[in-house]
Amino acid sequence: MTSLIDTLPPRPALPQRLHRFLRDLRLAAFYSALTGVLITLVEGNPQILASQMVYSTCIGSIAAFIVDGARLAFWDDPSRRKHIWPPFVALIVLAAPVAHYCGIVLGSLLLGVEAPSLASYPNPRQVSMILFSMLCIAAFSLVIVSRERLERIKLERGEALLHAEAVERQALQAQLRLLQAQIEPHMLFNTLANLQGLIAIDPQQASRMLDQLIQYLRATLSVSRMETTTLDHEFAALEAYLGLMAVRMGARLSYRCSLPEALRGARLPTMLLQPLVENAIVHGLEPKIDGGMVRIEAAQRGDSLEIVVCDTGLGLDGDGARAGGGVGLSTTRERLQVLYGERAGVELQPSPPQGTLARLTLPLEFA
Repeated sequence: MTSLIDTLPPRPALPQRLHRFLRDLRLAAFYSALTGVLITLVEGNPQILASQMVYSTCIGSIAAFIVDGARLAFWDDPSRRKHIWPPFVALIVLAAPVAHYCGIVLGSLLLGVEAPSLASYPNPRQVSMILFSMLCIAAFSLVIVSRERLERIKLERGEALLHAEAVERQALQAQLRLLQAQIEPHMLFNTLANLQGLIAIDPQQASRMLDQLIQYLRATLSVSRMETTTLDHEFAALEAYLGLMAVRMGARLSYRCSLPEALRGARLPTMLLQPLVENAIVHGLEPKIDGGMVRIEAAQRGDSLEIVVCDTGLGLDGDGARAGGGVGLSTTRERLQVLYGERAGVELQPSPPQGTLARLTLPLEFA
């Protein structure tokens, strides 16, 4: 896969390079002035401080203009950076005497004193200062190159983190789709198996079940491939599902859905509640001879959305699989962990006098 770094142009635009050049030039002037202070301290003559700072600033600025300007103009291309050092070192050696002499001339003009003639340049003292200037130019250039290398590494690291986050998001979305795909066939296969058995025994009941199945599919297929839905749509799908189960169980099943008007637009993952309701019916109410009731309620608790699925079935002790959570409940926990981490969760607890309560908590979000 092509990284974002590879898609960048090999050479920055002129305004960006000009900005970097001016930034380096300001930095060079500042450090050159500090070098003038250092030279004054070494010589122990405070009277020359002002003039020494002027000369050092002029020399350093001209050197940076030559060396850094050439670096940005000829060696800023990433493909040329590996060949930078031999010509770059040669440029520093040549730039040192040129920058030193031109800096002295410019400084003399600024200070209003006579500049040395080219014929008398350099004298023995100036040779040592040229060598010192060369070392300063080399040190400053190394600082600039190292700083830009660190900036490139930081940029590449940032791009790598963005790419890793994008890959992680894709993996999480794929995991969510897989978890959701495990829910839908499980319910449909159970319903079709019951429908097949009713066709031969009770055709009218089979017809009613088929009508309810059509209503359920109409309520769910429009949003089943979406990543999120509203609580209003989720409750509508649950009512269609419960209507389908009521046809199968008859008078043994009653249900009630309670959704406050203010929470109808709240968003949540698609088909998040159905495994909890299916768990209540399959493990709580169907095994019970006289059936029972399932109640679904939604409420706001601060910044969280709380949804309760409560049944009057056999309870946690009545079914070992339910006490362990079951496949539907574990799938719901996985989806919540992937989407919200520690901000969401689901727990099972007894519901006196008999039955089970599943409490789902997740962040309250609106479309």
